[in-house]
Parts: sequence; structure tokens; C-alpha cells
Amino acid sequence: MRICELRQKEVINTCTCRSLGCVCDVDIDICTGFVKAIIVPGPAKICCFLGRDTEYIIPWECICQIGADIILVEIEEEKCRKKCE
Repeated sequence: MRICELRQKEVINTCTCRSLGCVCDVDIDICTGFVKAIIVPGPAKICCFLGRDTEYIIPWECICQIGADIILVEIEEEKCRKKCE
């Protein structure tokens, strides 16, 4: 699977049955070449005008299944939400 194919998929948290959004980036271990995590933009700020200040960094181990259109993950959202740099 290519990164561009991952970016077209919606991420669903199976713990909350909630959509987190679509994959925007991946974190790759340069030494091994393996994907460490997928990155999903966090919720928009006030009324979607001011952009986003957080993102979800979802470790590869938390991915339950990758389907044709969605990626199912099992994770506590508070633990994977990080401030954008």
C-alpha cells in the first residue's frame, strides 16, 4: 500500500465509534523503513476559521484493520492528541 492510498482513507475510532478524520501524514522510522504512526488533523478551532492546533498521532500498533475506504483504530483519543509544531 502506498502513502497516497492511506491519505484517502477515513480513520474511525472503534472505542468511541467516532470519525477522527482522514490521514494527512505518516511517521516513518528512517532506520527500518517501517511506518511508526499515522497522523490525522485534530478538530478545527472556533467555527473552522482559525485552523487547527492539534493532531492525532496514532501508533501503527493501534490500527485494527485497513479497509477499502476506512481505517479502524482502537485508541484513547486523549492519549494520542498532540499539539502541532
